Amino acid sequence: MTLTTMLPYLAALLLAGGFAGILAGMLGVGGGIVLVPAFMAILTAAGYGGPDVMQICLATSLATIFVTSIRSVLAHHRKGAVEWEILRHWAPWIMLGAMVGVWLVSRLGTRELQLIFAVLVFVVASFMLVSRAEWRLAEAPPTGARRAGMAGAIGLIGVLLGIGGGSLGVPMLTLHGRPIHRGVATAAGFGAVIALPSVLSFLFVPAREAPPGTVGSVNLPMFGIVIAMTLLTAPLGATLAHGANPRLLKRLFALFLMAVALNMLRKALL
Repeated sequence: MTLTTMLPYLAALLLAGGFAGILAGMLGVGGGIVLVPAFMAILTAAGYGGPDVMQICLATSLATIFVTSIRSVLAHHRKGAVEWEILRHWAPWIMLGAMVGVWLVSRLGTRELQLIFAVLVFVVASFMLVSRAEWRLAEAPPTGARRAGMAGAIGLIGVLLGIGGGSLGVPMLTLHGRPIHRGVATAAGFGAVIALPSVLSFLFVPAREAPPGTVGSVNLPMFGIVIAMTLLTAPLGATLAHGANPRLLKRLFALFLMAVALNMLRKALL
């Protein structure tokens, strides 16, 4: 592939990374839920739609999540918003769930992973569309077996979707009595906890028909380009969020995710 033929794919990666950064800044959710389908479309269009293409998309998305989550949690820590006690108790179970997720991804084909992605994203989007800030399941996060189950599910689903902690951790924490700003801050830590063991594992899980620059299942060029763009555009998203209606933004994003999920489902069933 020559430089000229690479330019459209490079431009698409830059746009995807920029869009993911803006979303992260505006809504407090990681860009993984957008990056996975974007990676899928770009790799397939570039001729790398092999049997493990979805595995590469998920692994590379999680690599970007690790960097952005660390940056986010440190920024929130400086404001005193991270609840480290929750993070400490939840981290081992999140990691365990994430490792189960890596095991599943390495054994499922692209079609199965696309179907799982489509269904789970549709569920997440539906919750975002109908949820209310005042909803509560309890006044404190769960402990014991319930904590282990919920934390493990967050880790597992995070890997299957290639996302961090925002989309799952924030609603879980706010439903259990945590203020939204503390939920966002602590869920950023969930993202790092999901991504670290997953990415380290994926570096040793080979992917068939991978594009150049892929180590295990992580494509380093895509990772580098997207990280550069997300770091540049996340502050812009945060600025835009201050002048917008957060409830309206959340609903519009939920509708966008539903469209993404239905498109992924269509591709899986073709």
